[in-house]
Order: sequence, then structure tokens, then C-alpha cells
Amino acid sequence: MSGMGYAPAIGDRHGLRDAARMEWVKLRSLRSTAYALLLTVFAMIAMGVVTMANTKAPHGASKVAAFDPTNNVLAGVALGQLVIGVLGVLVVTGEYASGTIRSTLTAVPDRRLVLTAKAVVFGGLALVVGESVTFVAFVAGRAALGADVPHPSLGDPDVLRAVVMSGAYLAMVGLIGVGIGAITRHTAAAIGSFVGLMYVLPALMAGTTGTAVAKFFPTMIAGNSLAVTVPVDGMLSPWAGFVVLCLYTAAFLTVGGRHLVRRDA
Repeated sequence: MSGMGYAPAIGDRHGLRDAARMEWVKLRSLRSTAYALLLTVFAMIAMGVVTMANTKAPHGASKVAAFDPTNNVLAGVALGQLVIGVLGVLVVTGEYASGTIRSTLTAVPDRRLVLTAKAVVFGGLALVVGESVTFVAFVAGRAALGADVPHPSLGDPDVLRAVVMSGAYLAMVGLIGVGIGAITRHTAAAIGSFVGLMYVLPALMAGTTGTAVAKFFPTMIAGNSLAVTVPVDGMLSPWAGFVVLCLYTAAFLTVGGRHLVRRDA
């Protein structure tokens, strides 16, 4: 991520508001950020529409009881989390790759403040995008359902909660990416770690221990706890899953902050 738009004077001291303004200028000056977010929006909506268009009406008491069209329409979250997470990584590692981190730390010597500003700005943006795209995907996907398929409504039990939590999940994934980026400071290593956490480890755990361990990984929580209106056997409840995700986010940002303090730029 190249440093653009803000050239701090050496010796300047900034608080959180100034640090956040600097991060916002850097973030919005990159076309790649806008393109990636647009890709996220388009892909999530398209996946939700396609999934719902191919959703058939359930037949039989057991299938009707387990039918969860809200979970289907939010299928695009699985793809959106990858883009948002990688962007979160680049918020930190891009500055190390370009060398602009030195200018940032000259303007804001408090490294924890730098990470806080990055988390506030990118996390806020990811939350707005995440909530917006999940609501749009829900409305568009619902419209794509066949006439014979039950149509979910935001007024139905747990539907609004599932949509809101799915949008919040994308923001937390972005913050996890920021934390991993601060820990590794290397783009390839950070993206590899992120992919391992989100996709590889849950698959390995599911294949060896079933859901006993896999249910605690972010991706499994998103698809089987947050984005559901019908409980999935063996998985965490929505609110328990949300708490676990908050712990993930806090842990990665805390460790990332410690690494920023202890290491040279």
C-alpha cells in the first residue's frame, strides 16, 4: 500500500483523530481499495442471487424444518471475507512494503495509536460495506426465489439478527486481517496465515475431530452460527459465536500492537 495524500512534518504529534484522518486519506487514495470493495459487493450479491435462484422448495417434514433460505442468501459472505481480510492485511503490510511506515511512525510515534487508527478507519469502512452488502444481498436474493419457495422476511424470527451479524462478521474479519498484518509485517506471510486460519485449519479440524474444534473457527462460526435462523446441531449459538469472534479480533489486534511496539520499522 503506497503512502499517498499525507506528508507529515517531522516531529508532529497527533492524537487519535489526526491519526485516523491520516489513515483515511491513505486508504481512500488507493484505487485498489475501491475496486476490491466493489468486487466484494458485486460478488456477494451475485452469489446470493444465484444461490436463491437455484433454491428449491423443501419437501418432507424434516427438510421443511431444516430449510433456511436466509443462510442461503448470505452464502456470499464466504467470498466477501477473503477480500475484506486481505484488504485488512494490506492496510498494515502495504506500508512496510513501500517503506511509508517510517513516515507514519515519525508523525505518530505511539505505535499502538497507529494501529488503533488503522483499526478504527478500516474497521468502520468494513462495517459499513459489510452491513450494506448483506442487506442488499438479502433483498436481491429474496426477489430471486421461486414463487413456490418460502420467502424470508426481516420481520421473521432471527432473520434480522442473521443479516446484521453477517455484516458485522465481515468487519471483524477485516480487523483480524489488520492484526495478522501487524504481527507478520510481510504481505505473503500475512495472507498465508489469514487463509490458513479461515479456510485450511477449519477444514483439517473438521476432517479429524468433526465439529468439536472446527466450530470455534471464524468461517465455521459465520456459516453455521451467525448467518442461520435454524440452529445447526453441534455448532455454537449465534451470540456465543459472536463473542468468540470478538475474542479473536481483540487477541489479534492486541498481539499485533505488541509486535509493533517491540520491532523496528
